Amino acid sequence: MPEIPEMETYRALLAQRILHTPIVAADVQREKSINVPVDAFRRRVEGRTIVGIARRAKHLLFHLDSGDVLLLHLMLGGWMFYGTESEKPDRTTQVTLSFGERSLYFIGLRLGYLHLWSSSEAEARLAELGPEPLELSFTEAELRRTIGRKRTVLKPTMTDQKTIAGIGNCYADEICFDAGILPIRKIESLSEEEFGKLYGSMRSVLLEAIRFGGYMENPLFPGDALTGGFDSRCAVYDRGGEPCVRCGSPLVQEELASRKVFYCTRCQR
Repeated sequence: MPEIPEMETYRALLAQRILHTPIVAADVQREKSINVPVDAFRRRVEGRTIVGIARRAKHLLFHLDSGDVLLLHLMLGGWMFYGTESEKPDRTTQVTLSFGERSLYFIGLRLGYLHLWSSSEAEARLAELGPEPLELSFTEAELRRTIGRKRTVLKPTMTDQKTIAGIGNCYADEICFDAGILPIRKIESLSEEEFGKLYGSMRSVLLEAIRFGGYMENPLFPGDALTGGFDSRCAVYDRGGEPCVRCGSPLVQEELASRKVFYCTRCQR
């Protein structure tokens, strides 16, 4: 599932390509992927331009010149492709926004969605999300205040979107490995020093992953050399049984709260 780095990569690359270009057609192949009748969706979207693209947690917000917002959550299995019909991957699309010769294809929106809201409605839909871990206001002290008193396990807490927004399975494991902390630790057992390491790793891992285009490998457009560049740099995620990049010990893969978790028992304590 896309997390902060993947959605930041999409945001930056799409801003270079579709901003201020009229949407000449909106095609909905799966009505369940949107939240209004197809005719209403097309009427409010076609002829409009996207004047800004923002990210909040794992969502993208496409701000239209009408004041409406297209709120995207790709969820598990969702991704996007921008290009011509002949360049499009041979995959089923649920929604397509055409900008003329090229279109933005929303693929795999079986669990995800592209909802159309007014600006205030979109804001209300995101109101329960926790703080953004890369915001300057999210300091080490704020991290302690946010999770320090919880009597829960570290990884499920980090991936709870109402606690901290935008971190999911992949980067929770990567952050814990970088900090040298087991993701299965109880938060109440963390020392002040470990909170400091966790905070530093949260920023450094997410920023590095953004720089390398996240871990999802499907290119956004033909010739896209950025998207998915972090996949080969993942130290533990989806590498169960492989040797640890630090000590060579086999990495552990387990299930925690119905999710996979990966870690090194020698490098993480």
